[in-house]
Amino acid sequence: MGEKKKPAYIQYLFGGLSGIGATCVVQPLDLVKTRMQISGIGGAVKEYNNTFDAIAKIIKREGTFALYKGLSAAIMRQATYTTTRLGVYTSLNDAYKQKMNRAPNLLYSMAMGMTAGAVGSFVGNPCELILIRMTADGRLPVAERRNYTNFFNAFFRIAREEGVLALWRGCIPTMGRAMVVNAAQLASYSQAKAYLVQSGYLKEGIGLHFTASMFSGLITTAASLPVDIAKTRIQNMKISAGEQPPYKNTIDVIVKVIRHEGVFALWKGFTAYYARLGPHTVLTFIILEQLNGLYNTHVMGGKGPTSGL
Repeated sequence: MGEKKKPAYIQYLFGGLSGIGATCVVQPLDLVKTRMQISGIGGAVKEYNNTFDAIAKIIKREGTFALYKGLSAAIMRQATYTTTRLGVYTSLNDAYKQKMNRAPNLLYSMAMGMTAGAVGSFVGNPCELILIRMTADGRLPVAERRNYTNFFNAFFRIAREEGVLALWRGCIPTMGRAMVVNAAQLASYSQAKAYLVQSGYLKEGIGLHFTASMFSGLITTAASLPVDIAKTRIQNMKISAGEQPPYKNTIDVIVKVIRHEGVFALWKGFTAYYARLGPHTVLTFIILEQLNGLYNTHVMGGKGPTSGL
């Protein structure tokens, strides 16, 4: 009798749920990262000195719960982007194994990760745009705030006031960021994990996954933050009728940031971004393993792999 196979949709579902669980923990850091990225636009006075200064000022001005503004959009982003990304990656990985009768090497894994990231980010772009706007709203003057009450309010207002296609504003830099993130994460995580195991410092387990994930997060943050800043600023633009948008594309954002704010401004919010990316990766995989373990125990009778990735 063949081994009972876990349905593909279960992997998609667990991937989305694990991403949502991790997001509920790290959402304040995502908000801080966004606020720091859009501060100092056009050479304005720098609003925050560092991540801790940003957290203190946000709480003082807007209250503690302001750190969770945009949570509904963040959850919807995970439900679309993470579910699609993991689903596409799993499907491509399985198809490769069936055709080639072996596991993909590092380069093929990176290519599949980049493809999955691009597709997932396209599907999740409306949620990404709404998340950026909701987390950035509190720093605007009261008269200029959009005041979205939740994800669905924002979704329908943007479609009605700016047109449906406005929900995909910044789609190209979002896809570019996702491709960079996925390629960097796969390569650095695999190499870090292999080195730690071969060196004998750590054995297979949560400690190994945590250490490799944090190292991967550091590399991924450095590689993707400039693209992430471009994406954030494009999606947060307010364009009035008859006016030219402040940014044309990703390159235009990067050039203007360097010209007005300096080269290192491309890495604004580095600490917050890294503090979010590392734990988010760790928490996502820990939750994913727990969900798979529960499913294997109670549905599959203890059979099958612990993870579909």
